[in-house]
Amino acid sequence: MPRLLRTYRDTYRDTLSFLGPVLPLVSFLGRLPTAMCQLGSLLLVAETSGSLATAGLAGGALAAGQTVAGPVIGRLADRHGQRGVVLVASLANAVAVTALVIAALDRAGLGLLMALGALAGATVPQIGPLARTRSVALVRRSRAGADDGAVSAVLSFEGTLDEVSFVLGPALVGLAAALAHPAAALLSAAVLLAVCGTAFALHPTAGTTAPASTRTDAADRGRLPRSAYALRGTMVLQGAMFGASQAGITALTEELGAPAHAGLVYAAMGVTSAAVGLSLAAVPARIGLTTRWRAATAGLVVLSLPLPFVGSLGALYAVVVVLGAAYAPHLITVFGLTERSVPASRLAESMAFLTSGIVGGQALALAVSGRLAESHGAPAAFAVAVGAAVACAVLSWTAGTTRHVRELRPASAGRSG
Repeated sequence: MPRLLRTYRDTYRDTLSFLGPVLPLVSFLGRLPTAMCQLGSLLLVAETSGSLATAGLAGGALAAGQTVAGPVIGRLADRHGQRGVVLVASLANAVAVTALVIAALDRAGLGLLMALGALAGATVPQIGPLARTRSVALVRRSRAGADDGAVSAVLSFEGTLDEVSFVLGPALVGLAAALAHPAAALLSAAVLLAVCGTAFALHPTAGTTAPASTRTDAADRGRLPRSAYALRGTMVLQGAMFGASQAGITALTEELGAPAHAGLVYAAMGVTSAAVGLSLAAVPARIGLTTRWRAATAGLVVLSLPLPFVGSLGALYAVVVVLGAAYAPHLITVFGLTERSVPASRLAESMAFLTSGIVGGQALALAVSGRLAESHGAPAAFAVAVGAAVACAVLSWTAGTTRHVRELRPASAGRSG
């Protein structure tokens, strides 16, 4: 055990030496508002309009805007560099979120609320996916060169930052709503977007992912391998698992007379996922990414099977916390496979596609499984989560990623330096 702990310590010490102390901090704080805005907009519109249906439509418009526009922002970052794209998007997103708060407090009509929600989603600066792209580039151009272990560690680290943000974000919204008003949470998110989004955009490492030359860009921007689309599909299914699980957890806790536990159960799952994500850096390099992907999807299936049969609060906590252990390995491995299989000049776009797929899959599954839960109870929603896990496993065994994954990728420094 002490030897394993030393391995973790050395691995993440090296990771922080690649990234520096400031970049992880501003990227974490910059992606935190994304985790706050979905729930925050839902609570705000519900309180000001008095209609859950109106709140759901406004929140759905926000998710749709992020799903559609996220890959576009990633593509712009690939073509023009991160600095200008992230700076403009961060400031525009801060303005859009503020406008949504003002409109909700003014009890604006549904049409305006949906339009502002869509704008707030479309201008999300995609700091999470772009931070991954930038961090990988920093590792690739460092003295580690093409050290796959270092890339795996930095992807695990970034995955953990995502998990923590998506646990902490809703918790902060709930706290602000309880102590003050949901508007306070969204306005705080707007300030974070403006300050930390700007800091991330202007950080000196933004030049690490400078756009490639015209010749290199034309050579690299070919068709994506079919496996890249399978990886995007599995992220949509992962989002569907999140949405269906959220609907099932909410329905079951209400049925058990403990609705306040819904957020706590979901947060506990996120904590487990984040902890396991950090441990992935210790997986031996000889275990390939395709093998890891298949193992992770098998874990999703096996660990989700008990969900439809849960009938008590204690059992719900136990099953969901254990299920969280399979989430991070799946997410981080898919990001790793994408990094190895897509052209370097389309990496930010591809990373943004993965994140947008999660958002879109979660929103769609939440809508569908929420209705199923109302009609047939929590087991129906949980069955959707199990079905999504099975579909993930089928994709991992049929996608044929091995043919397209490059074991080593030349460092980005040669193109951007």
